[in-house]
Amino acid sequence: MWLPTLLKAVEGDMRTEGLQISAEDIYSVNHSSLKDAVALFGGGCTAEEVRTQGLILTNHHCGHSSIQACSTLEHNYLRDGFMAATLADELPNPGLSVTFIVRMEDVSARINAVLSDTMPERERDAAAEKAGLALAADAVAGTDNDALVRPFNYGNSWFLIVSRTYRDIRLVATPPAGIGEFGGDAGNWVWPRHTGDFSVFRIYAAPNGSPATYSAGNVPFKPKRSIPIDITGAQEGEFAMVYGFPGSTEYYVPSYAVKQVVEFADPLRIDMRTASLDVIDAAMNASAALKLKYSSKQRRIANGWKKWQGEVRGLKDLDAVGKKQAEEAEFLRRAQGKKEYAGILPRLERLYGELAPYDRARDLYSEFMYMGAELPRFAATMDKLVEGWGKVPETDSKAEAKRLRAAAAQFFRNNDIEVDQGILAAQLPIVLREQAPALATPELGIVQAKFGGDAARYADNLYAKSVFADSVRLFALLDRFNGKAAKRMATDPAYRLAKSLNTTFAARVRPRHAEISDSLETAMRTWSRGLMELFPEKTWWPDANLTLRLSYGKVEGAEPRDGLVYLPYTTLEGVMQKNDPGNPEYSVPEKLVQLYNAKDYGPYGTHGEMYTCFLASLHTTGGNSGSPVFNGKGELIGLNFDRMWESTMSDLLFDPALCRNISVDIRYVLFVIDKYLGGKRLVDEMELVGQAEVPHMIELPLHR
Repeated sequence: MWLPTLLKAVEGDMRTEGLQISAEDIYSVNHSSLKDAVALFGGGCTAEEVRTQGLILTNHHCGHSSIQACSTLEHNYLRDGFMAATLADELPNPGLSVTFIVRMEDVSARINAVLSDTMPERERDAAAEKAGLALAADAVAGTDNDALVRPFNYGNSWFLIVSRTYRDIRLVATPPAGIGEFGGDAGNWVWPRHTGDFSVFRIYAAPNGSPATYSAGNVPFKPKRSIPIDITGAQEGEFAMVYGFPGSTEYYVPSYAVKQVVEFADPLRIDMRTASLDVIDAAMNASAALKLKYSSKQRRIANGWKKWQGEVRGLKDLDAVGKKQAEEAEFLRRAQGKKEYAGILPRLERLYGELAPYDRARDLYSEFMYMGAELPRFAATMDKLVEGWGKVPETDSKAEAKRLRAAAAQFFRNNDIEVDQGILAAQLPIVLREQAPALATPELGIVQAKFGGDAARYADNLYAKSVFADSVRLFALLDRFNGKAAKRMATDPAYRLAKSLNTTFAARVRPRHAEISDSLETAMRTWSRGLMELFPEKTWWPDANLTLRLSYGKVEGAEPRDGLVYLPYTTLEGVMQKNDPGNPEYSVPEKLVQLYNAKDYGPYGTHGEMYTCFLASLHTTGGNSGSPVFNGKGELIGLNFDRMWESTMSDLLFDPALCRNISVDIRYVLFVIDKYLGGKRLVDEMELVGQAEVPHMIELPLHR
């Protein structure tokens, strides 16, 4: 995961592997480069410019929540797909943003000049923040850009990142669920994949080209660079590179951290999410309305749930703990006589041991409060209103009540109380079984004291009595908010549960967790510096932190286990082989079946085949979703959307012989846009290069 500013150091190797453009063509401050066409999408994915009128591609799962927000039961774009007939039909998405990188600059010398190794971690952070804010302010003075200074390698180095954010992003096209979500949870992380995981948006700007929030007077954005598309798609064995915003890796952690992930952290999180998914999946299968309502939440929960299962398996299969221990033994041998590294491993072992119970309490709290039932967290949003009554002017309380009235309407629109109750009842036994002493609260004690440990009875009672589970009662309180209403809310069982957990976590878990984490940050800074110094023969790159990175390799398959060989590509034939109309995860839209039977692939087919997805030996993680995959000429051949299940351990241990990312072939994207959605006008906007086959033309009706 190379920083683009440092690509010149590996440009020679990239050229040997098949790169045909220069490092300057990939990243440049002085002229347009590929970086100007790659953007952070929505704060957690990547998108790419494919047209000079602001047209961008990203994954379907990255646009999923926006597509859901645009959908209704009558116009269900998640289920049926969507194609804007004209610019005027493109759908706004309030709150969605796209950010481009203007430049990145190594400012380590300037930040480190105000730091010292003897500083306490909090003092060090404050000094670095102060210096970073000053550098950022200077960098954007007189512009509408943004800037921040980010630490890399646990604060061994620092980079100034100048960016530009656009906030009028409109939905242009999306495939139906039978293409964009094909395979669902069953297929997630698993090769072979046949998912058309893409969606199309457009960036709008003010008439002068500057960033602006939504306005009918805004115009399509004109980027500095857009990407040509290789219509011949990915070719086995060719050079490939992925450019995007990977979110988080832990490349440098010692064996103690890996052991905790394998034995404790991942199993606990898997258990908590299994409990909630069992409830949500059953509800979604029983009701179209609930399927639409819970679709995005289910995907968000299930993605980590399945990833962690693969991560545990992969770390065990590769003996990650053993490999780390061997590295640590060699570190000790090489570090002999170097005072700065004396005692670092025992210190890390002690700190990870001290952190373990607080990590467990934090994971339990996070999974229950933020990935579990919504009612307790919703009740907690009333805290300012409830606690403020009589302490702030009544007009302020009335204004807060009005604001919360709108938030409450959204809560009831997006959640089903019966499903929510089922989630709480399913997760609570795990919380009671696993809760660390640090997280024990009197409210959780009620489950045993009053309900004999029966979580279902406790949940029945809580949801029956809670005003926050009843829209009529809650709206009446908020519309006529007074001291009596404040008292009623303060004694509400959902509010008490949330407040007790939040208060306990804030008092007993967070401070000690932060204290130990600060000490770990200091130790890891020394440890990572030592690894790079003592193992110069190894390749080292900074851990991912949602900053722009590039990884390169080639389009290739894998042999993850004895006797198992993965081809590097899949085709539409595999979609039809998986077709199961009785299974919503594998139900293929009828029009796609017709196009397949007619072999009506337009100019996007190759030798009578419609290629769908491919594997490549590129290092990716969360945040890389939607990232462009380029060939050696810098032409788009696919959109990254996943990793092989056997590769999910790559966040902690990257093995280039085994790790493979999964991308949707650009030919399949173009085929679905043109032949399925009827969006040839969008394809005509794009710059297509390469020699396409002469198409076999058949017209089929557009499916809605």
